[in-house]
Amino acid sequence: MERESRFDRWLRHFPRSGPRARTARSRSAVAEADAARARTELLLTAAAAGFPLAPAAHPSGYGCSCVRIGCPTPGRHPLSFGWQTQATTDAAQIERWALSHPLANFVAATGRDHDVLDVPAEAGRAALERLESEGVPLGPVALSGGERMLFFTATRGTPDDEDEWWPCELDCHPETMDEHPGLRWHCRGSYVLVPPATLPGTGQKAEVRWVRPPETAGGAEPLPEPLMLLEALTDACAAHAGEETVAWPAR
Repeated sequence: MERESRFDRWLRHFPRSGPRARTARSRSAVAEADAARARTELLLTAAAAGFPLAPAAHPSGYGCSCVRIGCPTPGRHPLSFGWQTQATTDAAQIERWALSHPLANFVAATGRDHDVLDVPAEAGRAALERLESEGVPLGPVALSGGERMLFFTATRGTPDDEDEWWPCELDCHPETMDEHPGLRWHCRGSYVLVPPATLPGTGQKAEVRWVRPPETAGGAEPLPEPLMLLEALTDACAAHAGEETVAWPAR
């Protein structure tokens, strides 16, 4: 029997250009196209639910796709400083962004038509179970990086008279997120990542995904008032932190 030479073994490491290789490449291209289509459909569903979207950075290697050296929030911030003006629910614009930025994450600008109550994942699961058992109406819910759970609610509004604006010590803005390890209230001037999004890391901790997608959470139905969820969320956060549970608001 003829013995295989070292050269023949070396050649086997290179991809072949025959029918099998072409078929493999074709299958890969189809899979990529399907993934891109699914991504765009998820983004359009979020926009149809009334969440204004803008493109964001994504993880790249051990850092962020942005040009900032040592980016403190890789893959978690908008691409443009004008994200608040840029954010839109226009389907055609979102499709163009999805096509031109195939790896980009997307953020939803809060405080216009919706707010987001953002809690540690463990507390969120406990609160979600309680709210469902009590029959409290819920909106979309997302899991971010396996660490935070996002409850999408109606917004407190943006009154013409700034004196009517209800300030809240839980208000969270991008630059103050680390100051709110418990419950964060994303309203005017803030944003959250929307599914599908990728984060640094591997597995489920490297993704943002829906727990209750907009289409199964009511879609065009009104979002729940945040105060309807707040007591369950604050109780769950207090229990998660090992503190004595108190009802909202504490006095």
